[in-house]
Amino acid sequence: MIDIKTIGKIAIRAIQANKMRSILTSLGVIIGVSAVIIMLSIGNGAQQSIQEEMKTMGSNLIIIRSGVATSSGARGGHGSQPTMKGSDGDAIQEKIDAIKLAAPVLEETAQIVYGNANWSTGITGTDNRMFEIKEWNLAYGRYFSITDIRNASKVAILGQTVAKELFGDVDPLGKTIRIKGIPFMVIGALETRGQSGMGMDQDDVVYIPLSTAQKKVMGVSFPDQVKMVMLQAVDAESTYTSQEEIRALLRQRHNLGANKEDDFVIRNLTQMMDMMQNSTKIMTILLGSIASISLLVGGIGIMNIMLVSVTERTREIGIRMAIGAKTWDIRWQFLTEALVLSLIGGLIGVLVGLLGAELVSQFSTLTAKVSLTYVLLPFSFSGFVGLFFGFYPAYKASLLNPINALRYE
Repeated sequence: MIDIKTIGKIAIRAIQANKMRSILTSLGVIIGVSAVIIMLSIGNGAQQSIQEEMKTMGSNLIIIRSGVATSSGARGGHGSQPTMKGSDGDAIQEKIDAIKLAAPVLEETAQIVYGNANWSTGITGTDNRMFEIKEWNLAYGRYFSITDIRNASKVAILGQTVAKELFGDVDPLGKTIRIKGIPFMVIGALETRGQSGMGMDQDDVVYIPLSTAQKKVMGVSFPDQVKMVMLQAVDAESTYTSQEEIRALLRQRHNLGANKEDDFVIRNLTQMMDMMQNSTKIMTILLGSIASISLLVGGIGIMNIMLVSVTERTREIGIRMAIGAKTWDIRWQFLTEALVLSLIGGLIGVLVGLLGAELVSQFSTLTAKVSLTYVLLPFSFSGFVGLFFGFYPAYKASLLNPINALRYE
């Protein structure tokens, strides 16, 4: 029967007898494990950032923008041809079961003034469905009322950045701000959202009723014009299956013949986010695979040193065989040495990897999110590397002839 305890003690003594060589042997494993942890953590951080971006934007989203205008052969960008109406969104919400909500949007950048303070920010004309789609609650105040929307009231809801820049620590509720010189009463402020995954400040915005934006602030080419309509489907699958229904309904409402191109553009944000997540997953696997090469190189280093160790300790092996050590006793002795070397390297590599991931998060624009899986996976693989690359030296040692081994100088 194999005496694991004795074999372990012999392995530890052999490693301690050559401390510097043991450290250098484990170095490849240390680098490999730490590199895998850091790379996988960066990929995991990117995936979580995308998920956070999806949460802040809302779930199961589809955006419909006005189409592309063409003049003298020159094509404008999306939205250059004003074609969308707020009523288009209402019709989509009413007639397509897969769509839960439809919020009209009219946007523009403008200077806002309160007393001696002023701030340039995005003005968004919309209705309360926008806040429901984005799952964005009020920090204080109220949402738009039916009367506000019907009468195109001059009221505004502020993002926290705008509230801070204009009012500082003063309560903005009931105060009057000026947008393009037009007075607006502040009726509420939204909860803090922070930066999006794209680095944009989501709190740097002012919301006003859509009717007010159309009639008094931004001006429109035709009644009920909007820049885009934001849709929320009942589930992620519906964002894919409903697109053709939406397209058919809008073509009918816009009186587009069979030979005419769409005068609108449909963008499935869920699909875009899924593609980004899949790309990030592939990149994470690729980065982890590249980093794993260091582990394999470390394993080759362990095998080389173990072969040297077998040669140096040939006489010791002969003595052990002469006093009754079996073939597998010798094999386990060297396998254990290789395993201990790789696990020590793996443990140090875990510590270095955790430190490296923290430094990446602190001193770069990347976010590294460490998970238990990304620690256990490379550590376990380091043990496998030790056993795999330690087997040949152990096998070679176990095949030595005891008489020849004893004569070895």
